[in-house]
Amino acid sequence: MFILGIVLFAVGLLFSIAWHELGHLSTAKLFGIRVPQYMVGFGPTIFSRKRGETEYGIKAIPFGGYIRMIGMFPPGPDGRLESRSTSPWRGMIEDARSAAYEELRPGDEKRMFYTRAPWKRVIVMFAGPFMNLILAVVLFLTVLMGFGITQQTTSVSSVSQCVIAQSENRDKCEKGDPASPAAAAGLKAGDRIVSFGGTRTDDWNELSDLIRANPGKEVPIVVERGGQEVTLHAKIASNQVAKKDSSGQIVEGQYVQAGFLGFSAATGVVKQDFGDSVTWMGDRIGEAVDSLAALPGKIPALWNAAFDGAERESDSPMGVVGAARVGGEIFTLDIPPTQQLAMALMLVAGFNLSLFLFNMLPLLPLDGGHIAGALWESLRRNTAKLLRRPDPGPFDVAKLMPVAYVVAGIFICFTILVLIADVVNPVRIS
Repeated sequence: MFILGIVLFAVGLLFSIAWHELGHLSTAKLFGIRVPQYMVGFGPTIFSRKRGETEYGIKAIPFGGYIRMIGMFPPGPDGRLESRSTSPWRGMIEDARSAAYEELRPGDEKRMFYTRAPWKRVIVMFAGPFMNLILAVVLFLTVLMGFGITQQTTSVSSVSQCVIAQSENRDKCEKGDPASPAAAAGLKAGDRIVSFGGTRTDDWNELSDLIRANPGKEVPIVVERGGQEVTLHAKIASNQVAKKDSSGQIVEGQYVQAGFLGFSAATGVVKQDFGDSVTWMGDRIGEAVDSLAALPGKIPALWNAAFDGAERESDSPMGVVGAARVGGEIFTLDIPPTQQLAMALMLVAGFNLSLFLFNMLPLLPLDGGHIAGALWESLRRNTAKLLRRPDPGPFDVAKLMPVAYVVAGIFICFTILVLIADVVNPVRIS
């Protein structure tokens, strides 16, 4: 089953890459840009077939993909497509410009990428990451609304016998601890709370907020027990409990004084409605953005995990190899097959969300770098038009290629570091 999980993740990865490049390909063709190649993967070509003017194929290394559009960069200041220079930085620029005009054919002068209006180039470059975002949203909604996710419910897992401040980090009652309101009221494991203080609810977060908001009050609690509804009465205690943020998540290490009933909620698989699903996805996107911003700060811990035997943090950056390993572990978990499939889909969805956010960084050679170049060109040309100055012409993104090589070098080094950590000290879920 471990191998099955890896294979399924690999299929999801290849589809995600192909789906991304399809966004670029379809919009490029829509705007009349000639696309000689559409490839999934890098390295030697395993299979290819030419349809019309485009060669479609699969390459040996499935860690990316590309489409080749002619005329990605404008000609140099002298109007030539290729010239040589003794400067290594200038040579990078000229090599990039030359590569952009490979396979140029008669009649292609008006079919080059750089000749399209900036807004069209923005659409072409944005379409790839946007396809990943669409796929992520579809997969998230499929899991959230179709399979459900594991979360706390209003059912009672266990009842605390006494009131203990959560900051004390203990679970055994000591002499002098007051009895918990839940135990005093007769709440039992297996009960399902259906109403609190006259408010019917089947949502754990809502129930938790109701309990926290009523310290010192005697409240009627209706529970479902053995198929019948039973009304209990509890005087809610005031206790030091974990602080929750605006999304209802526990803030680690922070506590507030609030109402306390004294029971542990059972967990279960709960299907979400559309509104809850959108809220959940919004929270995950926010967390993903925060994680991306915090990525540089995680490099020292990643290095220690890879070379010094330090414990691998649960939120450590993870590459394709690590994600494939997690995909394999999912299918070894002792959970129903439907939940295994749901977790696998979540993994692919998270991968696509990461692809979207990463590719939107305004750095070459990422899609966001080309988008930034097109937007800068639009700003320059519109400003010149407004001020009645000569048109400055297309912005030469090729001049940024030395920076792109530096960014690519940093990314390659980071990818190698993550790969080593994924092999010698992987993130585990079991």
